Amino acid sequence: MQLDFTTLSPLEAYRWLAASVTPRPIAWVSTRSQTGIANLAPFSFFQVISDEPPTLMVNVGVRDDGSLKDTLRNVQDTGELVIQLVSAAQAEAMNASAALLAHGVSEFAHCGIASLPAERVQVPRVAGAPLAFECVVAEVQPYPRETPNCHLIFARVLLAHVDERVLDGNGRIDPQQLDLVGRLGGSNYCTTRDRFSMTRP
Repeated sequence: MQLDFTTLSPLEAYRWLAASVTPRPIAWVSTRSQTGIANLAPFSFFQVISDEPPTLMVNVGVRDDGSLKDTLRNVQDTGELVIQLVSAAQAEAMNASAALLAHGVSEFAHCGIASLPAERVQVPRVAGAPLAFECVVAEVQPYPRETPNCHLIFARVLLAHVDERVLDGNGRIDPQQLDLVGRLGGSNYCTTRDRFSMTRP
């Protein structure tokens, strides 16, 4: 079987890519609007792209009607965000925060998600998240540049909050205790509970 991506509709391309490039980590991104409204939304087109400087990348798509999502508006206006990783215990709350709400409605309040203040940025973070990265925006790139259907947010990490319960005896992250969820295709998710090790040659 071959797939000619030059002939696929955007929806078909998304379905094939999202179902095959898996599992994908989920960035649970909190931001704050210029008027002080806290926003929270999950994104599975997300990755580490640099360790010097430490930088994460989140892909935020444009809405079907061409408007910008609150997450993108907020980071463009304030230059700040917090990226949380999602544990299995918080999967339902993360999913609830993906609901399409009216502009100016806080997912924290609407979904009953507890928050804590950040230290380096003026953005709330999710209480109970196993890891939360306080970030400033390094740059935002529309893609494709000519007719963008998404924007790539390059977020430079300033400070990380690590729940000590996810650490092992050596002070390193224990994947079993971290217990993250990842995104598969469609409505499917997975956890990081099952794993194996290999020694690099």
